Amino acid sequence: MSAINPESAPLTDPTALAKFGRLEVVARLVVEGFIMGQHKSPFKGTSVEFVEHRQYYPGDEVRHIDWRAYGKTGKYYIKEFEDETNLRCYLLVDGSGSMGFAGKTLSKFDYARQLAAALGYLLIDQRDAAGLITFDDQPRERIEPSSTPRNFSRLTQTLEQMVPGGETSLAGVFEQIIPTIHRRSLIVILSDCFDDLDPLLKALGRFRHARQEVLLFQIVAPEEETFPFSHPTQFRNLEQAGHKLLVDPARLRKIYLAQFAAFCRELRRQAGNVGVDYHKFRTDEPYATALGAFLDSRTRRKGRG
Repeated sequence: MSAINPESAPLTDPTALAKFGRLEVVARLVVEGFIMGQHKSPFKGTSVEFVEHRQYYPGDEVRHIDWRAYGKTGKYYIKEFEDETNLRCYLLVDGSGSMGFAGKTLSKFDYARQLAAALGYLLIDQRDAAGLITFDDQPRERIEPSSTPRNFSRLTQTLEQMVPGGETSLAGVFEQIIPTIHRRSLIVILSDCFDDLDPLLKALGRFRHARQEVLLFQIVAPEEETFPFSHPTQFRNLEQAGHKLLVDPARLRKIYLAQFAAFCRELRRQAGNVGVDYHKFRTDEPYATALGAFLDSRTRRKGRG
């Protein structure tokens, strides 16, 4: 593959990134651009003297980064002559109909699968093991965690072939997945989380009871947070074919915004109560924000030993 210059790509715009086509290319652009962007940030906190380290430069392999040094300084350093491979990660990607919603940005599903591909690239390039489970109302495709480049190709090909559609029951799907993960792993869930909260949070709690670490990325569209509609609008249920509803947005806006905000607040609160690391991202938000949240979670995990 020819060299890619991340600085020439619109790395802060997920919709523009989608035009690069193949997920393998998008993932590489996102991760390498994110790493390069960190060098522009000043040191924060106490300076650290590195004896066997050197600063990361574009072209270095991500797997050689010392994550403990990152956790202390916020900067990336290469720790030479050390090979760490301990993390097993399952990326759970929601392919239900509601994920197909797209306003002025790319769809929630496209955002989720581009982010999943970037996380897979980051993990495998540092010799950690990345796997994939796609789902709607049932678990669909499954790729077991592996640190081989071939596994990354399988992961991206599976995501590229998937088309969102149908209903989902997150709790029901997770209840099927939990007993099939026999080794301790990091579970990264990418979903809009549109489901009844009580059964969903009980299922997330069972992941934690099984000693899995869980990172929940809620993916939402800007329109879902702002409800910018002003004229009578017909809304179509993306999970039930033929179900449409004509509404007056002016009468609905205040109630909808209050209920949506309350849903997200309660999801965050209850996720924290069961030990799940929750983050919400909009489809117009740079992937760097999500990658930073992922690395922060990984740093805390390493700190816990």
